[in-house]
Amino acid sequence: MQIVIPLFDEFNVLDATGPYEVLRHLPDAQLHFAASRRGPIADAHGACTLQAEVAFDDVLSPDIIVVPGGQGRLNHMHEGPVRAWLLEADKTSTWTTSVCTGALILAGAGLLKDRAATTHWRAMDELPAFGARPRRERYVFDGKYVTAAGVSAGIDMSLALAGRLAGESTAREIQRTIEYDPAPPFDFHRPALQ
Repeated sequence: MQIVIPLFDEFNVLDATGPYEVLRHLPDAQLHFAASRRGPIADAHGACTLQAEVAFDDVLSPDIIVVPGGQGRLNHMHEGPVRAWLLEADKTSTWTTSVCTGALILAGAGLLKDRAATTHWRAMDELPAFGARPRRERYVFDGKYVTAAGVSAGIDMSLALAGRLAGESTAREIQRTIEYDPAPPFDFHRPALQ
């Protein structure tokens, strides 16, 4: 099973690495970070880079796509190499997913039109402009499209996807392996939809 996480300059690190850490444990997973060019891709703060070991042209038919968000999404919502690759790869993917504002890349490509979706709470009001139906949930499945709310929600979404792909017991074991048992020190409640 080929899983591709497309990278772009100014992506959000946890949007990419959270799902990576979950999905890499799936049986037969072949996970790749891809970009328009091979090599290091800098995050939104310029302090961290991930290595794109393959170019988009090397992974045209992935089984699963996980699109991260980040400030750099602004360059890929309407045009650019990520959008072009995404439109082609989505034609044959089994699952096309996003984390945080990566949903706006999916939406900008027209993939979330008339679909329920979520994103970071600060960007939620941008979804309707693309025809998506916003939902204030941690993650949302709608057909083969799965969107996760802000940043850390990508881990939850990936565990739920792992459950659908490999069964609940495998997903539970992955959760145990990465010791994912959130107990944040502060309460947080997402603002209600307007």
